[in-house]
Amino acid sequence: MSKYEHIITQPVFFLFVAFSFLLTFGYFWGRRHNREIFLSAFNDLMEVFRPDDQTFTNIGGAIGYHANLFIRKKGAFLSRVDATITMLPRHSWLYFPISKLIRKYDRLFIELYVKNKPEEECHLIETQYSRFAGAAITGTERLNKETVTWGAYTFHLYYETMETHTRLMDFINRNPDPGTIRHIAIVPAQKKCFIFMIPRKGQVARDLTPVYRWLPSVVKKS
Repeated sequence: MSKYEHIITQPVFFLFVAFSFLLTFGYFWGRRHNREIFLSAFNDLMEVFRPDDQTFTNIGGAIGYHANLFIRKKGAFLSRVDATITMLPRHSWLYFPISKLIRKYDRLFIELYVKNKPEEECHLIETQYSRFAGAAITGTERLNKETVTWGAYTFHLYYETMETHTRLMDFINRNPDPGTIRHIAIVPAQKKCFIFMIPRKGQVARDLTPVYRWLPSVVKKS
């Protein structure tokens, strides 16, 4: 008789084995699921922007990736796109519920470097997202503000002139559902546009394409 037999026949031992198996299963399931989200999102980015060159970097194990997309086409209003995706830790079932409660969803941050400085600053930001740390907009005291309904969500609209306001409202009216878009920003001081969206599989290209096609109308071309 093994000196450990009295341990391995106890119910708590079987619970420990089952729990360990569950965590191991969750680890591999979570890594695979996050990888599927990452690949789907970045393949969609390639489809939308069609870069001439690109690099991809893992920045957080199973939860973070970064992409640099370089655009050299003549006539393009962009020169580069940087994208960072951060995902919930689905591979860690002990921490996942806490992260879900705090962060709520996966995040895709897109920076678009424009060749010509935009004429005005403007923002469309979903009200719930605007309350998250890091989502606050600086310098809003010099911008006009309006609250609008976009699809099933409430957004804050920031703009400088009525011309930009009209362009923003035209975009909303022509695209009545924001999908997974939660923030669109045009910032002349940085010569950039920013887009924040939730990277759901099969939806990034669908929701991003209308924004990408609209941006040249609010970015100075000469």
